[in-house]
Amino acid sequence: MFENFIANYELLLRYIAQISICTLELVGIMIIIVGSAKTFYLTIKRIRKKQPVSIVIELGKSLSLALEFKMGAEIINTVIIRDLKELGILAVVIVIRALMAVLIHWEVKMEKKNHLMSEPEKK
Repeated sequence: MFENFIANYELLLRYIAQISICTLELVGIMIIIVGSAKTFYLTIKRIRKKQPVSIVIELGKSLSLALEFKMGAEIINTVIIRDLKELGILAVVIVIRALMAVLIHWEVKMEKKNHLMSEPEKK
């Protein structure tokens, strides 16, 4: 009886984890699509008005947020891992996504700094 309960509970946990993973991955993808479209729109708008364009800041924010959702999905994925090989692959994916997030954050920070430094020169 207790073993049957544990098996059903584990199955439920697996389904909830898979639904959560797919949902977080989808949210991450949607953020990338919407952020890219927004960046494209703002870039065209600024080019038409002959204003400075900073694609890195706009797109970087979206990519960084999307990576956070995708990393959340990978963390949940650790719950349903059964095999050491899968865990190794998952660890590599998490490290790569974390490095990408740090790199994007650094790039956005540097672009903001450069953007702020160049503004007084224009006035």
